[in-house]
Amino acid sequence: MFFSILLLVHFQAAIIPIFLGIRSVNKFKHIYKNKFIPFGFIFLGLASISEMLDHTQTSWIYVDHSSLFNWLFYSFLSLGLTCLSISVIKNKFIQTTNFCITLCSIISYFLFDKTIALLFQVIISIFLIINWQKVFKDWLFILYPIFGIFFTTFFGTRLSISGNQLWHVLIGPSGTISVLTFYLVLKRSDKKFT
Repeated sequence: MFFSILLLVHFQAAIIPIFLGIRSVNKFKHIYKNKFIPFGFIFLGLASISEMLDHTQTSWIYVDHSSLFNWLFYSFLSLGLTCLSISVIKNKFIQTTNFCITLCSIISYFLFDKTIALLFQVIISIFLIINWQKVFKDWLFILYPIFGIFFTTFFGTRLSISGNQLWHVLIGPSGTISVLTFYLVLKRSDKKFT
């Protein structure tokens, strides 16, 4: 029963972002670089698929380790957040800086370790929060740092410390709430900007 729930929460964490990415194609014309939005969602879905593939190597028990699929998880996560961030940025220097930070995150995973890659992801998230809040000014966006950063980090830390797989079940839905937040903010902005 627990394995079925674990599989379901991972599956929804992959399907929902990809579905939202497909729904975003040729939408949100009021966003400066709206072509990046579908890629952002799809990359987030691919991150979850990579995590699922990584779990097949560990019998679906969370193990804090480095592997090819774990690297793909962090790489797709960085790319997804960056695509969403640069979709609203008009300044080319900030776009380029954001993209370079993403490359640093992807490369540093293997050159140094996962901790350094995570530091770059924190910077990517800060860029995203600043840029989206500046453009959308939507109170709903507060759900992203709460669920996408605070709760996923809290649940992940509890999982690493305790080894209790119940925390594992909570991470996917928390991440999905943050992904849905992105989409809802975009939908609400469509009405504001038209």
